[in-house]
Amino acid sequence: MSVTFDAHHYPHTASRNVIYGRKGMVATSQPLAAQSGLEILKQGGNAIDAAIATAACLTVVEPTSNGIGSDAFALVWVDGKLHGLDASGQAPNLLTREAVKEAGFHDALPKHGMIPVTVPGAPGAWAALSKRFGKLPLTAVLTPAIAYAEEGFPVSPTLAKAWARAYSLYSQSWKEEEFSSWFETFTPNGRVPQTGELFRSPGHAKSLRAIAESNAESFYRGELAENIGQFFQAHGGFLRKADLAAFQPEWVDPIHINYRGYDVWEIPPSGQGLVALEALNILKSFDFHEKETIDTYHKQIEAIKLAFADGKKYITEHKEMSVSVEAMLSEAYAEERRSLIGEEAITPEPGNPPSGGTVYLASADGDGNMVSFIQSNFSGFGSGIVIPGTGISMQNRGSSFSMDETHANCLEPGKRTYHTIIPGFLTKGSEAVGPFGVMGGYMQPQGHVQVVMNTIDFGLNPQAALDAPRWCWNEGKSVSVEADFSNALAKGLARKGHDIQIALEEGGFGRGQIIWRDSATGVLAGGTESRTDGEVAAW
Repeated sequence: MSVTFDAHHYPHTASRNVIYGRKGMVATSQPLAAQSGLEILKQGGNAIDAAIATAACLTVVEPTSNGIGSDAFALVWVDGKLHGLDASGQAPNLLTREAVKEAGFHDALPKHGMIPVTVPGAPGAWAALSKRFGKLPLTAVLTPAIAYAEEGFPVSPTLAKAWARAYSLYSQSWKEEEFSSWFETFTPNGRVPQTGELFRSPGHAKSLRAIAESNAESFYRGELAENIGQFFQAHGGFLRKADLAAFQPEWVDPIHINYRGYDVWEIPPSGQGLVALEALNILKSFDFHEKETIDTYHKQIEAIKLAFADGKKYITEHKEMSVSVEAMLSEAYAEERRSLIGEEAITPEPGNPPSGGTVYLASADGDGNMVSFIQSNFSGFGSGIVIPGTGISMQNRGSSFSMDETHANCLEPGKRTYHTIIPGFLTKGSEAVGPFGVMGGYMQPQGHVQVVMNTIDFGLNPQAALDAPRWCWNEGKSVSVEADFSNALAKGLARKGHDIQIALEEGGFGRGQIIWRDSATGVLAGGTESRTDGEVAAW
């Protein structure tokens, strides 16, 4: 099985080409991380080892988006079968709605500080992937990340900009003692590092070494867990060592729909991959003959709006959903939602199906193994909580919980919240086409829909599929489009009732990577995001 691509590129990224390889490939948002994964492949590791190495390295070289205290998800293709890993953590046992209200937050959880931190899953994901599918020991796989943390790395341009933006915000608002370790760790000289400047994080290196040597036991049941629990208790937080000790990553069955002969795969809820699948399920009965038409964009936007309305109402931890995934992805429900798409933009409302700061990477090896992996602090540096002396920055995923006790995603101790990070995977028949992903909060399912359609409907190669100007539905009838989005199409969409906002600044439209494999030849074709410092490292 092979995919036929159009060679088209977009003017603003004409210098970036598809990268081809045969023995292995890693694509991600930081060149040093991609090269670290490739280094592990050349040492005899497989695609799983490469993904772990790259993920660990990203916690060092892109701390503005992820860290050791992140959550993670993975889709892993091994021996002709796709496996899903959910490494998102639960709310601490002490984190109740009553406790949050006592802390002064009645309507929503705060985005920063001690309160929104749930159990981080990323180290557990690395250990679980390594144990089940890896070839090399974790001590070898984490060596490149440890070296960059210990010896330092030159800060890349996009990273420097994100770091500076974060510092500008945090320095004005983070005055409490609990944030002091963030400034000590990420602004050791009283300022953010500049482009090309070396940045070292020795505490980060020490933590990664402890995780590698203990297969993550130190993080969940050992010395690191002890340090985390004590720090939260000392500063009025809710996370404890017992919460960490109770955590285990969960192997799950991926969910999918068939879209024009291809199977599109996502992680099941509490991830929002269901939103992407529902939107594609709605769209698959329309005929799209051209990409750059008002009708194509109008229908895409309307479908994602309808899918998001359902997702925001129903998605929470899988076992607590009031409707089933099967019902939301049924043909009958897709037709019901599809019938709501007319000539004018609508304000979406949820339907009634039958009851029942992120980094992304893709890796592949010469044996056909492939990994779609994503990990995230949620927003920027996450909660702003860094465990002193460890380099461990904690995510703020709990801020997604609702304080409304009638809402499907209401806060409960031990519960997983609605999760924005989603890895994607494409297959056809019994063959893997490959991993894909677009990071960026609620942009992610929108990016998945656009990338899948760019590939399948419009035949774009991996790089062109990523480079194409994007749109992002915000709320109601509000849609943002990139600055290089066609002005004529933007005006046409406005005439259909869409409130079009042209984004003049970079950011907000996600950053993605793709690796497709030609099953007949084994040749790998990779693309990486033109909106970041990414690289496809190939062998």
